[in-house]
Amino acid sequence: MSQGNSAPPQKVEEMFDRISGVYDGMNLAISGFQEPRWRKRIIKTSGIGPGGRALDVACGTGKVTTDLYQAAQPGGSALGVDFSAGMIEVANEHRPVELEGLSFVQGDALALPVEDDAFDAATIAYGMRNLADYGQGFSEMARAVLPGGKVVCFEIHTPTSAFGRLAAVWFDHVVPLIGKLVGQGDAYGYLANSVKDYPPPERIAGIMRDAGLENVEWVGFMGGIVALHVGTVPGTGDEA
Repeated sequence: MSQGNSAPPQKVEEMFDRISGVYDGMNLAISGFQEPRWRKRIIKTSGIGPGGRALDVACGTGKVTTDLYQAAQPGGSALGVDFSAGMIEVANEHRPVELEGLSFVQGDALALPVEDDAFDAATIAYGMRNLADYGQGFSEMARAVLPGGKVVCFEIHTPTSAFGRLAAVWFDHVVPLIGKLVGQGDAYGYLANSVKDYPPPERIAGIMRDAGLENVEWVGFMGGIVALHVGTVPGTGDEA
């Protein structure tokens, strides 16, 4: 049985369109200003290096995508995909015109507009919990990645440690309040609730394995309020 976000996808898409202009600033606030450091960990875990081809799913305004592109230089590329037209518009506005190997397209994470085995790694940050089918999301990422490549997921979870529960007070109460101050109270109320409904890290690891990924591992940060998962697409990567 599939598991995923029960909110109507069109409403979620419209919500992200509305918050695209404040998304980066709110992400920085939500993370307690840790978001840049977390991005570095995502890029390192992906294994992308010079000449690599990276896919960033639910790319938002393109910060992770751009970091992947930079890690892939010289000679590499990065593609960001997001279902929100507003997010893609902001990502393209931020994209330096001279970076020909960096691109953004609107698309569905459950039916990615890419060929099979087209990338060396795929990432998704703060996006998996918004998908209607987590397993399909991971399966699509695995389909797009060459054998031996990495699928990386970075997401917010309901914490279990004492420190994590304290941090959750910030996310559950302060963040929606900040959202109201920028005129997006409903949107950031939804985001807080989506975290409560998202499976724990152990379950996400199981969903990744069910999607066919191997050597699945995860590590938590900030007392378990965020977790980084990584799995490997089956195969050695040197098959004919």
